[in-house]
Amino acid sequence: MSAKSKTKADAVVPETIDKVAEETGAPSLLGRGIEETVWGHFKGYVRNVRNGDTGVLPAVGGLLVLMILFSSLHDKFFTDRNIANLLTQSAALITLAMALVFVLLLGEIDLSAGVTFGVAMGVFVKATQPGGLSWPVALLVALGIGLAVGTLIGFFVAKVGVPSFVVSLGLFLGLQGVILLIIGAGGTYRLIPEEIKAIQNSNMPPWAGWAMLVVVLALLAGVALWDRARRAKQGAPNGPIGVVFIKLGAIAVFGGLVVWFLNQVRGGTDEKPLQGVPIVVPIVLALLIAGTFLLDRTKFGRNLYATGGNAEGARRAGVNVTVVKWTAFMVCSSLAVIAGVFYISKVGSADAATGREIVLSGVAAAVVGGVSLFGGRGRLIYAVVGALVLSVIENGLLLLGLPAGVYLATAGGVLILAATVDALARGGGLRR
Repeated sequence: MSAKSKTKADAVVPETIDKVAEETGAPSLLGRGIEETVWGHFKGYVRNVRNGDTGVLPAVGGLLVLMILFSSLHDKFFTDRNIANLLTQSAALITLAMALVFVLLLGEIDLSAGVTFGVAMGVFVKATQPGGLSWPVALLVALGIGLAVGTLIGFFVAKVGVPSFVVSLGLFLGLQGVILLIIGAGGTYRLIPEEIKAIQNSNMPPWAGWAMLVVVLALLAGVALWDRARRAKQGAPNGPIGVVFIKLGAIAVFGGLVVWFLNQVRGGTDEKPLQGVPIVVPIVLALLIAGTFLLDRTKFGRNLYATGGNAEGARRAGVNVTVVKWTAFMVCSSLAVIAGVFYISKVGSADAATGREIVLSGVAAAVVGGVSLFGGRGRLIYAVVGALVLSVIENGLLLLGLPAGVYLATAGGVLILAATVDALARGGGLRR
């Protein structure tokens, strides 16, 4: 091949791969850096953004603006105590939003995820009352309930062909009746196992926060190097190694600042100071890393994106679309139960209303973060950022003493704006 032909081929390959990724709904390989230099990788990212693939960028920008705004309006917002509270308050919403990403990537929805964890937590708390089951056994039962609900939804959606909106809406209504039968109309169970309470109400020692950061960096570096070795073995193009080091460096700096900030003494006594990273943080990070690996590095993840981008095309390519959809709903409901654990750990009780309202906030968080309602586009980190945006809005407005109605109106407006950006990016502009 002549130098001229090689140059032309090199210019065409990235756009071709990006076009195929867009048609199948898979994450863009161009954005993952097949250019030979760091600068080329950056230009590829800018090109994707100009083409409408903004990803999580608007949500990150909005999060920064909101934090600067509330910090200027209230001196208590950007304090170690409030930031720690913000992280614990958002844990359940973050986890539920991540759960919903698995079905939103298919262009589906699960309106029952919140009441699913409500039923599971009702059973869990009732089963762990004095004389009942041990909390690990009860937790397995709760996860089994989530898995069963997801299996049921998946059956009707994937096998029968009933729209997910209808099935999940039916369960949203029906499972509220199940909660009433378990707990009772006015019943509230407040006795939560101490181990569950500690998830949201206790902190790691300062050294453990630094150890967590080292483990996270090691995991990310290991996955990146393993992926590069695997792609090289298969003859697939690899991005510049410098991009990996830049990303790891950015995570190390940001994570280090967060750990240092949370390790400051924010209350307590001299004998028992209140400091350290909340215990829930490493659990959420573990879920994020594991879920991201599942979506980005496994056959199931690739098939999920392909099905969400073009179900018929995926079916013709040999993807078992029925199994993919079924599995996605099972993962969603099971992960929603973990969100329920965080929820009851924070509020300290379970009642008939547990999980009834949070599911809509979970959908909103995922969409605000950049997950497409049309399927095929989005990542778990998008849901995390979107949930933080909504949590910052709620936290900031409460500090300012504004009523809850202002938060609901603001969150609704942000959701409409995010959905509009997604629709315009998909359609290439306003319709004529």
